[in-house]
Amino acid sequence: MGKIRVLVIDDSASVRQAMTAILNEDPEIEVIAAAADPFAAARYIQEEIPDVITLDVEMPRMDGVTFLRKLMSQKPIPVVMCSSLVEEGSETLLQALEAGAVDVILKPRMGVADHLNESKMRIRDTVKGAARARLRARTTTSRISSPAQKLTADAVLPPPTGRAMSRTTEMVVCIGASTGGTEALREVLEALPANSPGIVIVQHMPESFTRAFAKRLNGLCQVDVKEAEDGDTVMRGHVLIAPGGLRHTLLERQGARYVVAVREGPLVSRHRPSVDVLFRSAARNAGSNAVGIIMTGMGDDGARGLLEMKQAGARTFAQDEASSIVFGMPKEAIARGAADKVVPLQNIARELLLATAR
Repeated sequence: MGKIRVLVIDDSASVRQAMTAILNEDPEIEVIAAAADPFAAARYIQEEIPDVITLDVEMPRMDGVTFLRKLMSQKPIPVVMCSSLVEEGSETLLQALEAGAVDVILKPRMGVADHLNESKMRIRDTVKGAARARLRARTTTSRISSPAQKLTADAVLPPPTGRAMSRTTEMVVCIGASTGGTEALREVLEALPANSPGIVIVQHMPESFTRAFAKRLNGLCQVDVKEAEDGDTVMRGHVLIAPGGLRHTLLERQGARYVVAVREGPLVSRHRPSVDVLFRSAARNAGSNAVGIIMTGMGDDGARGLLEMKQAGARTFAQDEASSIVFGMPKEAIARGAADKVVPLQNIARELLLATAR
């Protein structure tokens, strides 16, 4: 396979230069052009169709979401939205995902070395995931400079002991997703009744973006959805979304109830929060009272953890290839024998309810 050809669109010359340098450092990626606005980008696309576009949200002549909608209606190409906006721009980024963007990244953080290295890794990994995306109809291993070590959930908590308490009155559901997951999760959660079992979700996305994502879902679903905070109780009819970017979210047991712990820690399986960490905590603390679901996403985060949940007695499911935007995470889990059942997206809510029925 050849290199992933990327078109960078951003009105800032310094950002175009930084993005081009970051992406070209990866031997699997090549920036074929950098455009200052959508009008210039359209001319490039007429000459050569890129594999992936990184698209700025805020531009003076035409905003990114408007260009995205035009592009998706005429010539669908995997698009990653790139923004320096955080809290105040989250609603716009959610509109971009609804319009067909594959994923969202924050512009490179210049300054603290660790943050810049993590930002570079996130940008490259997201572009690679987008290149593999299956776009829905709408009206070779890379060598990354840092962090060199791919940590497992051992970096946050030890493996399950097999002694998780089994007596409780409630079941708990843990879900992991990445590329393509925002819209897939919406479809699942919208199908759930108000009295559904408590759910904890890790969806890979930038920091300060998960709050707006949870707020949006809360307005669409019968269940209550919020961004998780340390000490939140996992209860029936409620969904907790792990805060993005800086900390891990774990499931813990307090007597007969479950709570979430939001803790600092290193990147695990190249992510923070990590699905592997959430799933391992469920295996340790919930055992057969848990259900694990792994959905669309690039990479293998969650595959080990889902197997640990299965070995601890949990029911486990993986989204099928046909309905996954990127069949990476589910594929790895299935290959490890971690999934009891492979399920199309439209059936996940039903299987979840059947698995948690008492």
